[in-house]
Amino acid sequence: MKSRILILGACGQIGTELTTALRQKYGNHKVIASDIREGDDEMMENGPFEIIDATNYESIENIVIQYEISEVYLMAAMLSATAEKFPAKAWQLNMSSLFNVLNLAKEKKIEKIFWPSSIAVFGPSTPKVNTPQRTVMEPSTVYGISKQAGERWCEYYFNKYGVDVRSIRYPGIISWQTLPGGGTTDYAIDIYHKALKHNKYICFLKSGTTLPMIYMDDAIRATLDLMSASSEKIKIRSSYNLAAISFEPEEITASIQKQLPDFKIEYEPDFRQNIADSWPQSIDDTNARVDWEWKHSYDLDAITEDMLKNLGPKYNS
Repeated sequence: MKSRILILGACGQIGTELTTALRQKYGNHKVIASDIREGDDEMMENGPFEIIDATNYESIENIVIQYEISEVYLMAAMLSATAEKFPAKAWQLNMSSLFNVLNLAKEKKIEKIFWPSSIAVFGPSTPKVNTPQRTVMEPSTVYGISKQAGERWCEYYFNKYGVDVRSIRYPGIISWQTLPGGGTTDYAIDIYHKALKHNKYICFLKSGTTLPMIYMDDAIRATLDLMSASSEKIKIRSSYNLAAISFEPEEITASIQKQLPDFKIEYEPDFRQNIADSWPQSIDDTNARVDWEWKHSYDLDAITEDMLKNLGPKYNS
């Protein structure tokens, strides 16, 4: 029986830490990492790695056959802010890679898929507070449009072909292990780096911009819990709302100032402000908490403590 896992986009913000978590859970040799470029030394040394273009069906198929892959985690994507600069390229990457893995599952060459969606599926007309699982979606970014379309295709392939595809609408993800990757919520990562390096941060979002966020440890655990849940517990085959905490730049600043009292923030909003304004402020994830017992662990101060503790040595702090 096939039992290996393939991660497409393993060198990205989530993919890097997901690879580590999966290898810790299942064993290094059971998890094949892949990306369009080589990973860091740890990733390359700790288990199998393949160079794969996620938009190339035959390349993925060959690796699936070679390693007897049963599960694919499709983490390859162009994120929100970057995608606005290269819309056609973003659409091609985000959609063709999804069709590739959906069709492999349709043809019974793999058994299970994880594909990440995002709060970017929501738009200016979506209720911003406690955004429901099912609501109006009018995304205003290429990234959001591709994720909304992807959700519909995931549900279609499940209903039409029985493809076991599972998905989470990630909020902004905060992590100390990887640098910001071109997302609008990435200010909440960069601010910790700048706090330690310069004791000052120039924020590309304006004061009062509240966005839903989650710590990477929680996001990874949610992903693994979703994928290990029995099929009958998975009631939603488009994508699950996922939530942890929501905050604005002033609140994360105040949290940092508890440990770095002289830290200052200034505001110079850019094009990413319009993206942030189109997204929810908080998320209702009742379905995930009921269906597969999701529960977050990190609040804002716990995130700040862990971020500064782990980044401090890098900046001799």
